[in-house]
Amino acid sequence: MTTPIIFTKGIIKEFPSGTGPVRILHDIDLEVNAGEFVALMGPSGSGKSTLMNILGCLDSPTAGEYLLNGESVAYREADQLAIIRNKAIGFVFQGFNLLPRSTLADNVALPLIYAGIPSAERQARAADMLARVGLGNRLNAYPAQISGGQQQRVAIARALVNRPTLLLADEPTGNLDTKTSAEIMTLFESLNREDGITVVLVTHETDIAAHAHRMVRLVDGRKSFDGPVAEGIRQHLEGH
Repeated sequence: MTTPIIFTKGIIKEFPSGTGPVRILHDIDLEVNAGEFVALMGPSGSGKSTLMNILGCLDSPTAGEYLLNGESVAYREADQLAIIRNKAIGFVFQGFNLLPRSTLADNVALPLIYAGIPSAERQARAADMLARVGLGNRLNAYPAQISGGQQQRVAIARALVNRPTLLLADEPTGNLDTKTSAEIMTLFESLNREDGITVVLVTHETDIAAHAHRMVRLVDGRKSFDGPVAEGIRQHLEGH
């Protein structure tokens, strides 16, 4: 039996407040296997971004267990988590977070510097990834010279250049128009289908979630649905 890429058991997350701890996540159990494309949905304040931060090793749970690629990562030190993130996880955010004074190739190659990859290999891998996202002819352009949709493609290339096992995308189309959003989601589908990349996508839009195969829905910090995306969208629209 294959090891899930993501395995959580009883994840609880609390934040301190003046009146005592406030519980944001309640006993979240989740398994995501290699090659899955999962949409994480829920209303504002449902805890989906908090869960995404834990899955991305950007934060630690208050209680519970998290295994990433079979390795316990829930309570590691910050420097250890940084190493794990760099090796295993690619991130795509709503804001593209590109360096304005660096070329597209240098933006994509940035994670490889932290990984200690030699310069020639960095440039080759950055060029390959930009070609993969349809920007192979813009290596020396700067972010201000390309559209928002193209900037998000660069951000996706940067997320994938370290060949992570997991791609986490937090509202990746939030700053894009409808047509460009559809193009970016088609790219995610292609990366998932053709390259076998496991994708977990946070969104509050059903048309974006529809590109995934499975939906996990949070309501008030609890998992309220986990199943086929079409059924999840139906329940979401009906307000269940």
